Amino acid sequence: MNLKKFQYNKPFVLENGKRLENLEIAYTTYGRLNAQKDNVVWVCHALTANSNVMEWWPGLFGENDYFNPEQSFIICANTLGSPYGTTNPLSINPATKEPYYLSFPQFSTRDLASAHQLLAEHLQIPKISILIGGSLGGQQALEWAVMEPNRIDKLIVLATNAQHSPWGIAFNESQRLAIASDRTFYANTPKGGLKGLKTARSIALLSYRAYETYGCTQLETDADITDNYRASSYQNYQGEKLIKRFNAYSYWFLSKTMDSHHLGRKRKGIIEALQTIQAKTLVIGIRSDILFPPEEQKFLAEHIPYAQYAEIDSFYGHDGFLIETKALTEVIKKFVNKNHSTTKQSTSIFI
Repeated sequence: MNLKKFQYNKPFVLENGKRLENLEIAYTTYGRLNAQKDNVVWVCHALTANSNVMEWWPGLFGENDYFNPEQSFIICANTLGSPYGTTNPLSINPATKEPYYLSFPQFSTRDLASAHQLLAEHLQIPKISILIGGSLGGQQALEWAVMEPNRIDKLIVLATNAQHSPWGIAFNESQRLAIASDRTFYANTPKGGLKGLKTARSIALLSYRAYETYGCTQLETDADITDNYRASSYQNYQGEKLIKRFNAYSYWFLSKTMDSHHLGRKRKGIIEALQTIQAKTLVIGIRSDILFPPEEQKFLAEHIPYAQYAEIDSFYGHDGFLIETKALTEVIKKFVNKNHSTTKQSTSIFI
């Protein structure tokens, strides 16, 4: 693993016209770029992850996994707004010499892709062999594939969509309401809003998992208890875990970034935008996902010209894209090794 930082020495202009000075991007690389420069696997991470993909996607990425540094030059860059080394709301605003906090400019999924385009140019990578991402990472990957159709050879997106749904936005707004109810959020301190963030994470978990997941993993074995349930302690535990490693301001802005996702904005519509993607594409849905239901991935596969659709069954709902690595490996291996048709709408379904 090689953790590095890239600093962009020009103003970074956001989609909304606002500017960020001194943009920094933290990124991690594994393996080496080959002489042909055709072994790049670029990973776009999800909402609260970091650039160490082998930490949060083991089983798919690792020394002995399908994506490994022996065969691939793996790059994972921390997103704009995330607190793991890239410019974010706790970074210092050059104009005030103080952290941005809530004055940080709002950014979109298109801005996430634009920032990583700059990094790819800095690294002198003309072609990305495989661009892969799930959830928010999938939204970013789709934006990139639309923005630079000739740079991406193969695109793999999991549990994601072309436009964030009213259902997804409602979940995010409920989480922001929880954060805003914590008065310390407006105090502009690094630990501001953490109690609210803990509640927000508890809300989010209900969208990441499923009824069956809780019914099995958190089911009580003692019929006599009337309080202190396993499901209650689980929600508290997961909330505590997040506030030890994340901040409320990054979470606030990144949730709004997810809400902003709309591939058709200023592009004559979503279908038109999807049809510009030239990458050979694998779209993966999870049958039990209630946050990004499979209908959203089927829509992607239907309108991306060279797309295949795969659907996996998982006990874990939306989080299945991080957990079901054995099933994902099999599907991805078939896709990568396939002789792809150059005929439009060559869609296959693997179950």
